[in-house]
Amino acid sequence: MLKKKWMGTGIVTAALALVLAGCGGSNNNAGGAASPSGSEGASPAASPSTSASASASASASAELQKIRYAPFNGVSGLAVRFGIEKGFFKDEGLDVELISTQNPIEALTSKDVDIVDVATTNAIVAAGKGAPIKIVSSMFRTKGPFYLVARTGIESVEDLKGKKVGAAVLGSGLDVYTQTILKAHGLSKDDVTYLADGVNDAAYASLTSGQVDATIIHEPFASLAEIEGTGKILAKGWDYLPTFHTGVLASRNDFIENHPELVEKLLRAYFKSQDYAKSNLDEYKKYFLENVKINPAAVDKAFERENVLWENNPDVDLNALKDTQQVQVDLGFQDKIYDVDKILDLRFIPKK
Repeated sequence: MLKKKWMGTGIVTAALALVLAGCGGSNNNAGGAASPSGSEGASPAASPSTSASASASASASAELQKIRYAPFNGVSGLAVRFGIEKGFFKDEGLDVELISTQNPIEALTSKDVDIVDVATTNAIVAAGKGAPIKIVSSMFRTKGPFYLVARTGIESVEDLKGKKVGAAVLGSGLDVYTQTILKAHGLSKDDVTYLADGVNDAAYASLTSGQVDATIIHEPFASLAEIEGTGKILAKGWDYLPTFHTGVLASRNDFIENHPELVEKLLRAYFKSQDYAKSNLDEYKKYFLENVKINPAAVDKAFERENVLWENNPDVDLNALKDTQQVQVDLGFQDKIYDVDKILDLRFIPKK
């Protein structure tokens, strides 16, 4: 059974409108592309629940164990929704209530949610500062699926000197990647006009309208720019930060202690959903296009390009967490390196 509940400042559309992908400083590290959410960083405020399976019988509901889960909005959470429709979560005995929130950490600590997808850096900093949460698994991908895309006529990162560059949301993971790419090519954010231009369709619109000369962006917009002839990919984020960890699942300490079996079941269903989607790509693409209204050719190109990132590996690389924190500290996005051993609980990772 699946129930949906929305938390935040805006109503979430059923069509997964192309707006915001939750990751990073405002949950903008981990990378999803299109999303149904509104603005970033909003405090969660409960809205009425909506049942997505009203036809389920009362007896079936009684046999399932309820868990409130906040996947990333948009395409980063789409395979999970696909898996719910395929029945993988029900097979584990779970009655999943999907929560959409702009702030996964706040939703966890306020006990409005039991388990969340969240940017790795957000989880580390929150837990390091005392939030009663733990990282329980990596997400289906951990490298930043971000692209620096420039308008037609700009051929290299070096050509951006003196130009307007969109960094999505300042202080976010997308900002980290933008600054890192610029630095690798001898530029800093002071060498360009550095702007917060939003994510996904907002970032794409800022590029096509001329508001910026280049922007950091997710798929499928990078591929859409190529197909429509509106832009060129200058850099892929993971080439520059191959060990920067972008996405984890986290839960509350009390929930882990009181319901360890539910954490384990959700992780099994999560990775079963991801594995099925990747192994049955034609079926998943059909579902994708039913929910995300965009040029199918861009989706094909995006899936092909990001296949290398779709790892479906729940393990958490401790060295990657150290590298990630060091990058954050070097850019001034984090004040210290936290001891990640104290904020990990990896007992529930599915065994292959």
